[in-house]
This record gives sequence, structure tokens and C-alpha cells, in this order.
Amino acid sequence: MTVLSVFDLVLRVLRPAVFVAAVVLGVFSLVDWLVRTRRIGPFTAVSRFSRAVMDPLLKPVEQSVVRAGGNPQVAPFWALALAVVGGIVGLSILQFVRDQLYIGFAASQSGPRGIGLLLLGWTFQVVRVALMVRVLCSWVRISPYSRWVRWAFVLTEPILGPLRRVVPTLGMVDITPIVAWFLLSLVERVVMGGLQ
Repeated sequence: MTVLSVFDLVLRVLRPAVFVAAVVLGVFSLVDWLVRTRRIGPFTAVSRFSRAVMDPLLKPVEQSVVRAGGNPQVAPFWALALAVVGGIVGLSILQFVRDQLYIGFAASQSGPRGIGLLLLGWTFQVVRVALMVRVLCSWVRISPYSRWVRWAFVLTEPILGPLRRVVPTLGMVDITPIVAWFLLSLVERVVMGGLQ
């Protein structure tokens, strides 16, 4: 339980810290954008500060935006979006790990049966995450052979392959991941209910 207390303390400190950091970065991004679009004069103290402090930090984001064919003036807003999304994802991962530790601790108190139910529940969750990864990969056109997402394709293809032969597509939309999600939820409810 001490580990859970540490996680709670870290989350309690990080949530407002991430919010404050996002607000500060938002203000800096707005100022940098105003300087880049020359809405603030190029020779003012604010402009000099922005060029000296913000531009070196935004250089990698700006290069990525330019490589993607975007306007370098919007680099501050891309950096802000990345920081906000990164903060939310980081906090969500910490909260998820904390919750799983709590569930694991509670399951260990129930003996081998509780641990077996926990592992079975985690198995269903991993397959759900693999389904989500696979759907996201289809949206952003990531190769199924990429080493980062191959595991998701390996886990879900035994489920989605047979479903594709049964479930028709809606135009160009493949709805088998949605059907698989609902079937997985149904099977989980039946199996977990039967074992408890």
C-alpha cells in the first residue's frame, strides 16, 4: 500500500503541475506566434526574448512542421498540442499503473483464484488495446510490419480474420474491429461472470 500512496502523491502533484505548464507554454506559444507573424515588432524586448528562449526550444518542432509541408509560423501551436497531449497521456499512464497495482494487490488478497481472474481480465484488456492500436494504425497508415505495432496485428488477426468473412463492409469502412470489440466484451462478461 505504500507504493499506492507514492503514486497518489505523485499524481496529486503532477496534475496541477501539468496544467500550469500547459498554461505557461500556451502563453509562450502565443507570444512566439505573435512575434513570428510580426504582430509584435521584431526589435522589442519581447521579440528578443522569444527569439533567444523559445526559438531554440521550438527548432525540432519547426523542422518537423516544415518537413511535413506546413507553415513554420504554426510550430508554437504544434509544440503546445504535443505538450498537452503528452501530459494527458503521461498522467493517464500513471493513473492506469496505479489502478492496476491496486487491483493486483486486491487480487492477491483473494488467493490463487483472485490472481487467475486478474490475469484473465488483463488478457482481455491487452486484446482490447491491440484492437485500438490496430484501428489507429489504419487511420494514420502505419505498416502492420512495423516493429512497434506488429504485436497488435498478431494478437487481433485470429479474431478479425474469421469475422471479415462473416461481417460485410460498409462501403470502404471495415466494421469488424467494432464487432470484435462487442464480442470480446460479451465473452469477457460471460467468462468472468461464470468464474466468479
